[in-house]
Amino acid sequence: MKIATWNVNSIRSRLEHVTDWLRENPVELLCLQETKVTDDLFPRAELEALGYHCAVSGQKSYNGVALLSQQPLERVDIGFGAILGSETVGDLDAQKRVISTVLNGVRIVNLYVPNGSAIGSEKYDYKLRWLDLLGRYLKTLLETGPEVSVCGDFNIAFEDRDIYKPDGDKAIAKHIMSSPAEREALQTHLFDQGFIDAFRQFTPDKGHYSWWDYRTAAFRGDRGWRIDHHYISPALQAAAIACTIDKTPRGREKPSDHTPVILELDR
Repeated sequence: MKIATWNVNSIRSRLEHVTDWLRENPVELLCLQETKVTDDLFPRAELEALGYHCAVSGQKSYNGVALLSQQPLERVDIGFGAILGSETVGDLDAQKRVISTVLNGVRIVNLYVPNGSAIGSEKYDYKLRWLDLLGRYLKTLLETGPEVSVCGDFNIAFEDRDIYKPDGDKAIAKHIMSSPAEREALQTHLFDQGFIDAFRQFTPDKGHYSWWDYRTAAFRGDRGWRIDHHYISPALQAAAIACTIDKTPRGREKPSDHTPVILELDR
């Protein structure tokens, strides 16, 4: 079973990219982030024509997550509240960032983690609160079943080797997406609960990225960040066959600033 994650930065703007990629890479499940469209305007027909079933949670112009599955999805849970209850979640489901399903016995969670804007800002505090709730959400999922796969745009590079030329750059700790508090949140809410970075199971070296900033022509010089991840629970570690980054779509005309990351499980 292949599961891919891709922040498409507007599904309607990148629809041809997605359909072309799926024809060449017919994964069982594609998890999309930043779809930027309300559910009624999501391009279901074009994706269903390729044999994919769509489950979506979107909003106009911002955020939005979706699941594209070759199999019908019998269960889809939208938001933290579907698992934790609305009273626990409060305002943290207002932005459409969480969708999950169960496929071949594996609970698969698709996330679009808040960017945080700038360290110390209100959006940064929101990001840390959101990550804290994510930890509670994942703990609850693990209590209901040991096989959990979490993927998406995390907007966090956990280590310096996940960033182009960070060596000796003291400013990296002051940069959004690599600050100590963000990295500590990943450590506490994922790694300390036993989750494993699937990509790092197979590729320990630096120089592998999934996002390149538009503003600095970063892709041309491969000056990127690895912020799109697959995390698997310990019960799935032995089932992981591969985890790869496909840079090809990022080289297309008018691409998303992210590119797909694919996890393959023996399921």
